[in-house]
Amino acid sequence: MNRIAEFAFISEERWIKDWVDTFKSTDMGNESCAREAFASLKLPVRATKGSAGYDFYTPFDISLEPGESVKIPTGIRCKMDLGYVLLIVPRSSLGFKYGLMLANTVGVIDSDYYDSDNEGHIFIKMINTNTEGKTVKLKKGEAVAQGIFVAYGITMDDNSTDKRNGGFGSTNEKQN
Repeated sequence: MNRIAEFAFISEERWIKDWVDTFKSTDMGNESCAREAFASLKLPVRATKGSAGYDFYTPFDISLEPGESVKIPTGIRCKMDLGYVLLIVPRSSLGFKYGLMLANTVGVIDSDYYDSDNEGHIFIKMINTNTEGKTVKLKKGEAVAQGIFVAYGITMDDNSTDKRNGGFGSTNEKQN
């Protein structure tokens, strides 16, 4: 196995800013809740030596009725070698049992995201697409998604030299 990446936590300062912004219109949108959640963050891990995916955990209880969605700040960033991408997908069992899926279908975390202004903070937005009326319930600390590292190639005539600065949609806001 090639060892090509390393997970780390974002700074507590960044976490508090992102948490409060994410939950500003709820009773969880305060610094006290943010600090409590930060203290309980877990780095992604593989469940078994044969697992391809690294489990990402929810930092709060989740209850999603069909059609509802939730944005999950993970507190995680990932430093990886050039030539690799981290793909985020739902845990297989949650997709199969409940129709839980990522709002963007697959999260693509590029190797240059680590150095973004937001410290490369990985967010996961899940939606319950269940048509059988099932509510998805996850306890704080349960695995909600998995990240899989994949090698990629580029074209022979590729000459991209731009640098990323930001999160979602940031490839449209490059720095030269």
